Amino acid sequence: MSSEISNAKIIFINGPVVKAENAESLKMREMVLIGRKKLIGEVVSVENENATIQVYEETSGLEWGEEVISTGKALSVKLGPGILSNIFDGIERPLERISETGSAFIPEGIGLISIDMDKLWDAHITVKTGDYLEEGSVYATVQETSMILHKLMVPPKARGKVVFAEKDGSYNIEHTVVRLVNEDGDEIPLRLYQEWPVRTARPVKSKKAIEKPLVTGQRVIDTFFPLAKGGTAAIPGGFGTGKTITQHQLAKWSDADMIVYIGCGERGNEMTEVLEDFPKIIDPRSNKSLMERTVLIANTSNMPVAAREASIYTGITIAEYYRDMGYHIAIMADSTSRWAEALREISGRLEEMPAEEGYPAYLPSRLAQFYERAAYVETLGSEEGSITIIGAVSPAGGDFSEPVTQNTKRVVSTFLALDKALAYARHYPAINWHNSYSGYVSVLKEWYEENIAENMMELRAKMLSILQEERKLLEIVKLVGEDILPDDQRLILEISKVIKVGYLQQNAYHKDDANVSLNKQYKMLTVIDTLYEAANKCIKEGMPISKIKNEDLFYKIITMKYKVSEENLELLEQLMKEITEYYSSLERTYKKGGAQNEAEISEA
Repeated sequence: MSSEISNAKIIFINGPVVKAENAESLKMREMVLIGRKKLIGEVVSVENENATIQVYEETSGLEWGEEVISTGKALSVKLGPGILSNIFDGIERPLERISETGSAFIPEGIGLISIDMDKLWDAHITVKTGDYLEEGSVYATVQETSMILHKLMVPPKARGKVVFAEKDGSYNIEHTVVRLVNEDGDEIPLRLYQEWPVRTARPVKSKKAIEKPLVTGQRVIDTFFPLAKGGTAAIPGGFGTGKTITQHQLAKWSDADMIVYIGCGERGNEMTEVLEDFPKIIDPRSNKSLMERTVLIANTSNMPVAAREASIYTGITIAEYYRDMGYHIAIMADSTSRWAEALREISGRLEEMPAEEGYPAYLPSRLAQFYERAAYVETLGSEEGSITIIGAVSPAGGDFSEPVTQNTKRVVSTFLALDKALAYARHYPAINWHNSYSGYVSVLKEWYEENIAENMMELRAKMLSILQEERKLLEIVKLVGEDILPDDQRLILEISKVIKVGYLQQNAYHKDDANVSLNKQYKMLTVIDTLYEAANKCIKEGMPISKIKNEDLFYKIITMKYKVSEENLELLEQLMKEITEYYSSLERTYKKGGAQNEAEISEA
């Protein structure tokens, strides 16, 4: 790291906020080293000869009058082989390597250590002398894990003619494998990594329309509130409603090529559980560890507050780097509420004017800037890639009217509201179908029609309307009881139970129910629709609900999610046939014997 001695001296220390005088040489958003321990900080304001700096490490022991050293560059991360399967803190320092030193905590002044600079990688050089490379062109590849081919790309704004190309071989990331000469005659060395400032979005050739779903294998999401590749989603919920578990399921089963999991400000024991569980999760695609296509960024609540604020920018920058290779990335940010609390604390230390509930006035714009970096794009190298951001929100007391939830709701297109009552009733995922929504239904409709079935979205709308009708009827039932309702409305209540228990509730530990293909989801919906239409027809013929509800048949439909595997989907068609034949038989018996001939109906 290049550094320049400046005349800046510390004149004020307040937690993670430091002020320095004689700082006219420092620039806004520049990374600096503070004091004799060389703590890492970032300039957040410059006024006359004074600068205000937020420090990403613990400032205890820092003294008045210590020097501030300029680095001449913004807070940046190294991007190259060695990121995958790794666990970093909020500014990309590898926690496993730090733990090998015997320290239980990150020691102060450890510096910006990052991906391993000494490890040798088998690099395949894809260019030769004389080639002309544009920004985003691939000049070498490294098989980073068994699943991900790491493509080394010419950094943005760099281009030129290849004057030197190394042979294929094993090199560390500092080794120059290609040299370019640009139009001005300047030489550009290309190593096995590049650096990028975390607060600046990486450029792309163009943003493309969102047209493809992020298939998660979770029925309540894929069918009722679909996510899109390149889209945004929020999962708000109070304590114990299953935010982290829902994100684990999405990380394991979604059809994203890579997962970036940002644990921002979570409790230490929760992050320990994540760090222990993720390496044990077997990736269904490869039958190897899920970590082979995962990056974990861990910033627990006892880590310095400024590093917590930076962690989501570190995560999104890593995701953008792999997106530029042509991969589809899903980011799990858990949770943006803790990130917003870090913003609030820093804002208070900076003596800024507070807005609603003490959060800074720029909270809405910071949230919007973060979610704006999700997109489906054409990269500089003419590849297609995407970043999907799924942020958990932890409103205090489950109050969705608080500022972080409300401002997140303004900028995301899918809102998966978790419900404490559903969670306590062991209904998982505990996504409330009345309070949730997806703005991607209309844009994904054509994809569903072409790839699944023409009436998939119509069936979804029909089932949601049944659940809405049930909500109204339950209010009446509370007042006067169910017996007073006409039979067609009582049927709505029965079908709603089938939808909720047989379709929306999903068992993450069952081999056939943890992950469900869209084809099976559609056929299960069709079974429920067949039941509703057949039973409703009988009711219109005058048959009583007591004779229509066959306990054995209803039980078969509710348990079909467990009994029908992906290899035996024809069993669902047989079940539809059985439903149709049963109610046709019931209808014929009823017409033959008349409304009074209940004995024959019972026998049927």
